[in-house]
Amino acid sequence: MRRLLLLDDDPLILHALQRTLRQCKFDVELRIEVFTDPAEALVRAAEIDIDLAISDYHMPAMNGIQFLNRFRQIQPDAVRMVLSASTEFNTAVRAINEAEVFRFIPKPWQWEELQQTIVLALARRDQNVALTLEQTSLSAQELALRKLEADEPGITKVNWGADGSVQLD
Repeated sequence: MRRLLLLDDDPLILHALQRTLRQCKFDVELRIEVFTDPAEALVRAAEIDIDLAISDYHMPAMNGIQFLNRFRQIQPDAVRMVLSASTEFNTAVRAINEAEVFRFIPKPWQWEELQQTIVLALARRDQNVALTLEQTSLSAQELALRKLEADEPGITKVNWGADGSVQLD
């Protein structure tokens, strides 16, 4: 099961998005959570893992870039997308640069394109999680090496000879 968070200040847009997503064919079950209030969406994001967050850009309390930037701080591995009727180049650039969004989806959306974008976003989420796990395990390995070196100074340092032999000092 994958979890999507949808945020738009217009409930009609949220209902339309949900209807569109029900038409799409995905290999996994999608659990969709909808919010009209960015603050409530951030509270929920702190409670559960979200795979993908899609936010409207123009909202009264906080714009989509601000929301997704805060969301990124809570869930850095989740994929973020902006949904907007705005076609301003600067808006898209800010979304990419500030909130590190994966895609900028124009309103009105095409359901086939939205489906394909969500499939790509979920694949990106898997890559993000794998990378984080890899970095975490490397950090754990580095910590283990440092502890070993602290307990037995010089044990992790090997002097190799030109012929591949170990040089003892």
